[in-house]
Amino acid sequence: MRYSHIIFDWDGTVMDSAAKIVSCMQLAAADAKLPIPSENAVKHIIGISLRPAIAQLFNIPLAQAEQVAEHYKRIFIEKDQTPSPLFEGAIETLSCLQQTHCLGVATGKARRGLERAWQHTKSAHFFDASRCADEAESKPSPDMLLQLLDTWQVEAKNVLMVGDTVYDMQMAETIGMPRLAVSYGVHAPDMLKEHAPVAVIDRFVDITKHV
Repeated sequence: MRYSHIIFDWDGTVMDSAAKIVSCMQLAAADAKLPIPSENAVKHIIGISLRPAIAQLFNIPLAQAEQVAEHYKRIFIEKDQTPSPLFEGAIETLSCLQQTHCLGVATGKARRGLERAWQHTKSAHFFDASRCADEAESKPSPDMLLQLLDTWQVEAKNVLMVGDTVYDMQMAETIGMPRLAVSYGVHAPDMLKEHAPVAVIDRFVDITKHV
């Protein structure tokens, strides 16, 4: 066994939620009377914590981003019905990995959002620990990973970070944590390869080949 622990990003890695995030962000922009961002522009900031992501996307101050974030959260919960399933094979693969590894999550979602996703997908029991956007510095800061390492009392070299964005790769790279990139998320494989992942996989189930 190469690693004792595996940390997963959530959106775009475990859950196929990019379409919903794009739709909600575009609707939030309309409500806030801001220019409607393109699909690619929204995908580029997925993974960053919500407020700094909105500030970057629209090039606005954080105070204004807070207002847009409120529109986004309301739409996400109450209005937009875009499906957000887990990726094919996720439940079976997580069940298998749980038998031999300690699993965690490091996500740009707030705690409430992750708990809601877990409840919807009945997947909370797979994960021993998690860190969310409202509990740590935003990616690409390695703060989430450092907190999880401290919780588990393990070294970075014994943990694999799995993610679909350069922010996931960057935060792991900063602390010398091995990283596995997925090609089916929001950032292109060529971008992910710049951060020297152990591999780039095309299906969630292929994680088992690299742990």
